[in-house]
Amino acid sequence: MIKTDGRNNMLSTELKNIEKIWPAVSEVLSVPHNKKEYIQLSKRLDELIDEAGNNEKHPLASLMEITGLLIAKYEEENYPVKEPDGSAVLKQLMREHGLKQADLSEIGSQGVVSEILSGKRELNVRQIKLLSGRFSVSPAVFI
Repeated sequence: MIKTDGRNNMLSTELKNIEKIWPAVSEVLSVPHNKKEYIQLSKRLDELIDEAGNNEKHPLASLMEITGLLIAKYEEENYPVKEPDGSAVLKQLMREHGLKQADLSEIGSQGVVSEILSGKRELNVRQIKLLSGRFSVSPAVFI
């Protein structure tokens, strides 16, 4: 015969109570498995934010937090963020500063710059040093 303590019986009772209300709760809070469910959950989060805001003591604050975690998990799995490579960062900096390939002669000929921007050639250490100094950014953004 297996002995159980009062806690096991309490947990059983809690789970039985949750089982009764879960169908209604699961309509509001469930793991999204497709884009439609993701969009519905995102709308629910917007409603929760409108209601609870930054009030951590609001009765719906933990529901808002759990909903946000479920959305984040779905996004990680379905919309991974690709880290930009050195050429993408360089292109963006060139746009921001209104530069053309010919304006970057310190890192190489226009052909070299073209190959870097097209991803056919990687930036070398010397070029990264020059670009980080020119744009006042960390060399790490080009790696």
